Amino acid sequence: MRIVVTGTKGQLAQSLLASATADISLIAVGRLSLDFERLQSIAPALAAADPDVIVNAAAYTAVDQAEAEEQRAFRINATAAGAVAAAAKKLGVPVIHLSTDYVFDGNAAAPYRESDATSPLNAYGRSKLAGESNVANAHADHVILRTSWVYSPFGQNFVKTMLRLGETRNTINVVADQHGAPTSAQDLARVIVAIAKRLCETPDDTVLRGIFHVTGSGEASWAQFAQAIFDDATAHGRNRVNVVPITAAEYPTAAPRPKNSRLNCDKLAQAYDLRLPDWRASTRACVTQLLDGASGQ
Repeated sequence: MRIVVTGTKGQLAQSLLASATADISLIAVGRLSLDFERLQSIAPALAAADPDVIVNAAAYTAVDQAEAEEQRAFRINATAAGAVAAAAKKLGVPVIHLSTDYVFDGNAAAPYRESDATSPLNAYGRSKLAGESNVANAHADHVILRTSWVYSPFGQNFVKTMLRLGETRNTINVVADQHGAPTSAQDLARVIVAIAKRLCETPDDTVLRGIFHVTGSGEASWAQFAQAIFDDATAHGRNRVNVVPITAAEYPTAAPRPKNSRLNCDKLAQAYDLRLPDWRASTRACVTQLLDGASGQ
């Protein structure tokens, strides 16, 4: 099976490439041949890669910058996403598209289900919601995966930022009134490969198509997430760092964030029998990978 991934440098793309096996080829198509700001490049680049499944992992992810670059965010996250799905339809292959918890406003008391009303708070969320619509309208053979708080040993993310800050600080202020589920891109990659297999095996099963939520199991605030990272780092010989919980109002950002980013993942479990591991275990594994790699162990 050939899984073609849009983008080469993102956390998910790199995690997917690392999950290739003898019977599963992962091919990343990057900006040299596929440029989301040159729509005419998308279909030829994907056709040349000869996919069995396309995973649209490329995106505009600068959440705060999107407030000033909303048109560009929409061009990449919405218009280009629709073009990827249209190309998949022309090739007769399924498309798996990545979306976000930011399509919700965070005012619900419970974890969000796929059927709950969307209402993005920021430009990034609006662009991703438009991308969902464009993908669904362009190609019926689609899976849209909403996830949250993604981290990995690759690229820039919260885990790597905390470890870097912890090298020079004993105390760090972290927002404690926003809750969600930290999600390992490596765990997510394994789920995507499993979904891709099922889509190819059962091309007519409508239960396997549509929108699904997929996050690490459990939940946390950003402050709890940070404290777990520092606790794991301490076990690897790093100095202890204390997390001081603060409110989002005390750490203003250009783009407002939802207070409740928790996603109910029961639909994915029922359709695919898939759940991601507990976020604490996956965070510990990521910290170990980063720190053991840094020390040459």
